[in-house]
Amino acid sequence: MVCVFAFTIFLHSIVLVENIPADMLFSDDSAFHLPLSTGLNSLLDKARVAVEIVSPVWFLSPSDYVSSFYPAAGQGRALLSRLQGLKDKGIQLKISTGDFDSAELKTLADNHGAEVHKVNMTALTGGFLESSFWVVDRKHFYIGSASMDWRSLTTRKELGVVVYDCKPLALDLHKVFSLYWGLQHKTFIPTFWSKRLFPFFSKGKPGSLLVNQTKVETYISSSPDVFTTKDRSSDLEAISAVIQQARHFIYISIIDYLPVDSFASVPRYWSRIDGLLREALILRNVHVRLLISCWEETHPLTFNFIWSLKSLCMEQANCSLEAKFFNAQRDSSLSGMNHNRFMVTDKAVYIGNLDWVGKEFTYNAGAGLVISHPANVTERNSTVVEQLQAVFKRDWFSRYANTIQTNKIPVCSKQQINKSVLFKPSHRNYEPLPGQHDGNSVTELL
Repeated sequence: MVCVFAFTIFLHSIVLVENIPADMLFSDDSAFHLPLSTGLNSLLDKARVAVEIVSPVWFLSPSDYVSSFYPAAGQGRALLSRLQGLKDKGIQLKISTGDFDSAELKTLADNHGAEVHKVNMTALTGGFLESSFWVVDRKHFYIGSASMDWRSLTTRKELGVVVYDCKPLALDLHKVFSLYWGLQHKTFIPTFWSKRLFPFFSKGKPGSLLVNQTKVETYISSSPDVFTTKDRSSDLEAISAVIQQARHFIYISIIDYLPVDSFASVPRYWSRIDGLLREALILRNVHVRLLISCWEETHPLTFNFIWSLKSLCMEQANCSLEAKFFNAQRDSSLSGMNHNRFMVTDKAVYIGNLDWVGKEFTYNAGAGLVISHPANVTERNSTVVEQLQAVFKRDWFSRYANTIQTNKIPVCSKQQINKSVLFKPSHRNYEPLPGQHDGNSVTELL
């Protein structure tokens, strides 16, 4: 694989990674992608110099009691063991997290040579560090919804991407890591950011990549605005651009959708995303589908805003807003929860770390990835855009997605767990496509 700055045409490999809980059942013809645990382990296989990880949570090794109910939780313990062994291979492990007290992080730092930096988000913004990504050798990376939590590898539904052999884009994400790294012990946000943190690519100047003989454009975004360096596109700018560029459909899979800034002294309507969806529906006749997680903390106002969006299309020709709640939660550990945070349109994908709630983008730290088809591309092969469209449709038409009825509030109740299936590995239906890997090598997936 080759990355060439001079022509900004980068040949690389990119693959969707998912965690599908073992007892979550989809139709037999559903498409499944590389298991998340396999993707993360493949990055460790490739590591030679440094592994940089950002995660809001570190809880890879559950108690023996929990493991007796969730045998697949051993995947988290195995991943932790591999991270502990990096020092013996001469590979540097650097971890950035929020003000999170983790016995695993302490052990990694005290006994296994890891460097751990904590970002005091309470002092800096009053929010939380929600970013979740890896950068390996500044050449490969992962970004998605999963944190370093055994549940992300076992009982929660997660989605992200692993990108191999593309230094420019990996370096851009490394710059976000470096920003967090430099904030350790800081109680104030610097007035000026170092030029070393400025991005290579942005919404106005995306990087061009050749994937499976199809050209795409891409860049890394971040939040909040006070962490966004010169020329870096914010997550809100990225989301807005993807919505505005859509011409036929917008599919959104998110945990929480709430256009309210509840951190303000007086809670107020937050229109940044909601307003753009209304414009897409009414002014451009774009078909919008919202798939929102139904869980114990779903805010009651969520239903009001969805009903409001649906009401826009009453008696309006060519206006289509559909909304469903994904409800597979089984217990207070959020088992079975759809933890995905992505949007896919006819032209692009956005994969991020934050929920679509006003306060998230203002106070919390997150990062996102945009991949789009240039306007002049007509011949498309199987790219991540088409693959993510298929993932959304699989979830949308599954038994876990229930249509939201006007003036009827869904019951986001816990479900009885079938413990027998928890002894089976997840992704039981996953089979590599012709030319793909068998779980041992993922470099040449596309």
